[in-house]
Amino acid sequence: MKIISVVGARAQFIKVKPVASELAKRSATHVLVHTGQHYDYEMSQQFFEELDIPEPNYNLQVGSSTHGKQLALILERVEVVLLSERPDVVVVYGDTNSTLGGALAAVKLHIMVAHVEAGLRSHRLDMPEEVNRVLTDHVSRYLFCPTSTAVDNLKKEGITGGVHLVGDVMYDVLLSNFKALEKTSKILERLGLRPKDYYLATIHRAENTNSKHRLSEIIAAFCGLDKEVIFPAHPRTRKMLQAFGIEVDSRVRLIDPVSYVDMLTLEMNAARVLTDSGGVQKESRILGTPCVTIRNETEWPETLEGGWNVLAGADKKRIISCALTFMQTTDAGAKARIKLYGDGDAARRLVDVLLTNPEMC
Repeated sequence: MKIISVVGARAQFIKVKPVASELAKRSATHVLVHTGQHYDYEMSQQFFEELDIPEPNYNLQVGSSTHGKQLALILERVEVVLLSERPDVVVVYGDTNSTLGGALAAVKLHIMVAHVEAGLRSHRLDMPEEVNRVLTDHVSRYLFCPTSTAVDNLKKEGITGGVHLVGDVMYDVLLSNFKALEKTSKILERLGLRPKDYYLATIHRAENTNSKHRLSEIIAAFCGLDKEVIFPAHPRTRKMLQAFGIEVDSRVRLIDPVSYVDMLTLEMNAARVLTDSGGVQKESRILGTPCVTIRNETEWPETLEGGWNVLAGADKKRIISCALTFMQTTDAGAKARIKLYGDGDAARRLVDVLLTNPEMC
């Protein structure tokens, strides 16, 4: 049996780790295709090295471009790989152009598609990520959902066949790396930070980075907070800050993107996390750090329960208000969060479905 995984962005490198490890224990042949959507060392190779992910069998080097051109290149180059490899199934991992391109290339060649992180919905079709995941779900044979909410979302769209609630593979990775955080990460010492004495910020979504007004409001909010803001900046974010002429003051420390373990360490020790990333919202919830989401909606609604996450949009005053008045975490509350995303065995359950299904044999 041959399975191809198509990945292309930071979060997908994390998600493929437990799936690749689980497949390595079985009799399946696993071919890893990296589209090259993320190509900087900090956003790509660093994760393969740190998480000990096998080197990709193919790197398609599509790079950055407009949505249309990038998707076309992914579709074209993945198709060439699929015609050569002839896999039984193609596994895709999220909401990027790499996911949609990989899924479309496979289904047009009558190859079954498995979507990891199926069923997530922000209910906003003006978001490129939402379009990608909705279309991918509707062409997938296997839909691996991280939460019961995701299962319900699919049911509302008439998708019930091939739906499996397996848990979240990112939770698998977080659990396996949690004990290593204090031993292996020296990021706090390197940056001169004390626990709970700083805010952590990440901004990368197009709706925020491509709008001068929204990005200006966000940065003004960060500059108006009462603690230093550590801001690992996505390359696109840096580019747009420069293009719009938006300056940050000394209260905001722009740094390069950090490794997976360093990022978890920063999240766990921050007083608050301010982000537009779905994955960071989820990680913050698991780690017990309050999160202010710089969006008006979230595809991870369970993070809002109990007040752990709050939606602030891109309004300066609301972001500051949310950050300054937000709830304090408690040990009891932190322990209550663990079962949101499964039992840490999502990859095993996912691979069990693939390898025991008659269609795959």
